[in-house]
Amino acid sequence: MCAGPSLQTGCGGGCGGAGRRRRVGAPAIASALRQAERAALILRRLDELYPETPVPLDHHDAFTLLVAVLLSAQCTDKKVNEVTPALFAAGPDPAAMAALPEETILGHIRQLGLARTKAKNVRRLAELLLERHGGAVPASFEALEALPGVGHKTASVVMAQAFGVPAFPVDTHIHRLAQRWGLSSGVSVTRTETDLKRLFPRDAWNRLHLQIIFYGREHCTARACDGTVCPLCRELYPKRRQGVATRKA
Repeated sequence: MCAGPSLQTGCGGGCGGAGRRRRVGAPAIASALRQAERAALILRRLDELYPETPVPLDHHDAFTLLVAVLLSAQCTDKKVNEVTPALFAAGPDPAAMAALPEETILGHIRQLGLARTKAKNVRRLAELLLERHGGAVPASFEALEALPGVGHKTASVVMAQAFGVPAFPVDTHIHRLAQRWGLSSGVSVTRTETDLKRLFPRDAWNRLHLQIIFYGREHCTARACDGTVCPLCRELYPKRRQGVATRKA
């Protein structure tokens, strides 16, 4: 009868279960250490490349940031920045935006994807800010996510960039690069966010999510790199020969 697994070698006797647990556990620990080393290297390189991390969506306060992020769903930041100056001139705050007819808001953002739904959400969002929060944008994940058109990613951006609360918004760039860099399996956006928060220090989250976006746009795009081409992918995996098939966000 096996007396139990050895702390040094695992179970070498007739008991297969304990031995198998030991053999599976050791590679898992080694993998975690390598992953932590990769995360530390990524943080150093991105700090070198992007010491400044301006928010790519043009805005002038928490309200305009909230609206801009809402509008950016399934749309480029560049396109959003083209339409928001006129929109924010007409509705610079919740009271002014709520006073605009939905068709007027739609007229300003018609060229964006899902424009009619977004116009409806922007107007109703402004009304609810007046009704529930005295016209202010709430500094609360729960309150933000209760607003129309505001999901967890949008709330995370506003909490991070408007209020300085540590958050790690995950967009398509971050979701894809986390997989190429071996930081997450990419099973879901929620899992990617959890993995990144575990690997990186909390005080780096707010700048790091922007740094990864900047790097993804400049060096590790969906077409230009498959996990073997860009400088960081090559540095992290110098022996990788096959591209990485990433899961969509």
